[in-house]
Amino acid sequence: MRQTTEAFRSRYRAAIHPRYNPWLHGVFVLLFGALAIGGFWSSVQQVRALEWLTVPLTLLLFNFGVYVVHRHLGHHKKTFAKLFYARHAGDHHSFFTPGHMTYDSARDWRVILFPAWLIVLHTLVITLPLWWLLAQVNANVAGLFGGCMVLGYLTYEVFHACEHLPPQNPLTRLPWIRQMRRLHELHHRRECMQERNFNIVFPLMDYLFGTLYWEPEPAPLNLSRPPMTRMQHQIDIAGEPTAVLAYAASVNCWPQWHPSSLKIDGPAGPLHAGARFAEDIRAGGRDGHLCWEVSEYLPGRRWCARARGDHGLSLQLTYECSAEADGTRFVRTLDYQFDGLAMRIANRLLLKTRIERESSASMLALREMAAQHLAVASVSA
Repeated sequence: MRQTTEAFRSRYRAAIHPRYNPWLHGVFVLLFGALAIGGFWSSVQQVRALEWLTVPLTLLLFNFGVYVVHRHLGHHKKTFAKLFYARHAGDHHSFFTPGHMTYDSARDWRVILFPAWLIVLHTLVITLPLWWLLAQVNANVAGLFGGCMVLGYLTYEVFHACEHLPPQNPLTRLPWIRQMRRLHELHHRRECMQERNFNIVFPLMDYLFGTLYWEPEPAPLNLSRPPMTRMQHQIDIAGEPTAVLAYAASVNCWPQWHPSSLKIDGPAGPLHAGARFAEDIRAGGRDGHLCWEVSEYLPGRRWCARARGDHGLSLQLTYECSAEADGTRFVRTLDYQFDGLAMRIANRLLLKTRIERESSASMLALREMAAQHLAVASVSA
């Protein structure tokens, strides 16, 4: 079973050297970068109009370089870049997963920022030799190029840090940062990380190479209303977590084991984030129709979806799996609420009890049906 995000975070934090200082890390990168930019730009004098083109062209080159490195080295293991792959695909993408995209404390910058020595390497080993070559031809072009190469590096670090800020931070509401946060969040989906949204600062190369992927943020549930009704049930199921969750996330199978599910209109198989489907239900003795959207699918670990329904119903459903003895501990969490006062009263007096009973029954049916499904799949294999 893949380890949970929380477990990985705990292990990663425990492995950080006790003397690591995130503020010193950040200040060093910014200060070294600023001094390097100042040093390169100090040779620039009386820039002519054509020479100013060096600025956008250099930033364009850096944008392309980030795209290529991120796409081909960060998510595809190469012998000469295995440490970068391990740090990025292994550490960063295990630490930040859909639903866990923000850091909790400054020490988590360790898994966001590049190592402090990398900006020194970028400046002295990559940028400085190119600056020297260009200086033999045009000092202004060389100076602008060198400064913008370091500026591109700092911009990357700043934007990437902003893309993992807690959502309540004021910077996350700035339009440019908000859009890039959303693109980066989509990139961190397991099914997207090797194929989509590799730019961090500006998605130009993603657009040009056809790897740009966008979908709107799901409409937030109205938390200003009374607290949502929460129901949580768990059961042990024979089978390993990946297979159990794959069956539960195959929504076309819901009518087989959930007494409230009457009909599903949607794709077959386990549904990944972004997938939509519709469901006819009879819950608490009332017929209804739900329009669903899957918000997260981490195989073997977690599956989440949100729905809107009749009578102002909004709900969120979460499945979580963990290895337990020779099987899987399956946890189902249902949060729901109604808009209207009449339906909230009906829920309090009648519906909640019925839905609770149906949810409990669904867990027993899921255990039986999942075991049968996995047994058949094992025989077929």
